[in-house]
Amino acid sequence: MAESIAKNNSLLFKIVTNLTFWVLIAIISGVLVGHYLPETGTKMKIIGDTFIQIVKLFIAPIIFLTIVLGISGMGDLRKVGRIGIKALIYFEIVTTFALAIGVIAAYVIQPGKIDKSGLDIQDASKYTSNPRTEFDWWQFFMDNFTLQVLVVAIVCGILLNYYSKRESVVGTLYKASKIVFKALKFVMFLAPLGAFGGMAYTVGKFGLHTLIPLGKLMFTVYVTMAIFIFLVLGGILRYYKMRIWDFIKYLKAELLIVLGTSSSEPALPNLMDKLERLGCSKSVVGLVVPTGYSFNLDGTSIYLSMCVIFLAQLYNVHLSFGEILTIIGLLMITSKGAAGVTGSGFIVLASTLTAIHKIPLEGLAFLLGVDKFMSEARAITNFIGNGVATIVISKNENEFIDIENPMELD
Repeated sequence: MAESIAKNNSLLFKIVTNLTFWVLIAIISGVLVGHYLPETGTKMKIIGDTFIQIVKLFIAPIIFLTIVLGISGMGDLRKVGRIGIKALIYFEIVTTFALAIGVIAAYVIQPGKIDKSGLDIQDASKYTSNPRTEFDWWQFFMDNFTLQVLVVAIVCGILLNYYSKRESVVGTLYKASKIVFKALKFVMFLAPLGAFGGMAYTVGKFGLHTLIPLGKLMFTVYVTMAIFIFLVLGGILRYYKMRIWDFIKYLKAELLIVLGTSSSEPALPNLMDKLERLGCSKSVVGLVVPTGYSFNLDGTSIYLSMCVIFLAQLYNVHLSFGEILTIIGLLMITSKGAAGVTGSGFIVLASTLTAIHKIPLEGLAFLLGVDKFMSEARAITNFIGNGVATIVISKNENEFIDIENPMELD
């Protein structure tokens, strides 16, 4: 009897001291507050935003330190270039698959075959007025702080290989890395507050009732993301003798943070740490994850392609096979501009619609009300996709250490 009570107490202690448990409670609480007390819910935005901003302070130093230490420890600079090229090729292939899957799913389920007269119309003027019609690589770089840090870190890592006092610098940077990750560990105790604030604001601001008119689109997006994760990404992992479900369970705490905050950025530092603990080398993690956050947007790619087809169906616009290929080609480039800047996804959509000259830009107004509820699916898919990409490149480069029961490390 005493042993049974002790086991129950031990289980209860594990539950109440588990970050995942409290983030889940926070998400549920946020939904309830936002739904029943919408005015209070919208005021919680500052809590979610503050948490995200605090975590963002760690992103630059973690990326910088991880990449510099990784490159300086790699020795062979040709290997750095090879890993970078492999990563970019992988990103382009997988995101193209994502775009195609989004188009196919939209044509199969036809989420746009609804009566648009009953839809909630939002103000989309800031996205439709003079949208960017051409992809500007310089602007993309200037808008993307993560990419800027990545480039600076790569240059510093390369230069450090030629510095005579390299060992002392590496030692200092390694100590700094330990301190940064330790500080982040304490900050992550605030994750439940961030998830609560983000979810309470979203539900309070937009309301669950807005989901009903575009429920078919919501359903299509979430189902397609799930298919992509379990079939495409799951198939890739299966090739490397790993299971996607085990990987998802391994990242459950981070995925709940992404779900609560509707952003994958707050979980970026933890993703890098967990991938290293899983067996990926520091150098590959440092290069692939930050690059993936700018170029490997699987969830965003699916969403953008589905939205274009959704709007075509909504306005009964017929798109030829050639026009569909043009849309996929445009989004292959312009979807990269949807990284790191709030609202950039709508700018990408506006520029794509402008380029094909057939679908009214005003259609974006119908998407604004539910976009926030679909951002979770995009962020989660992007997050898992970058984790899988890092494992693939690590395995391909023989930079993966097989750890016994690695998924049980958490």
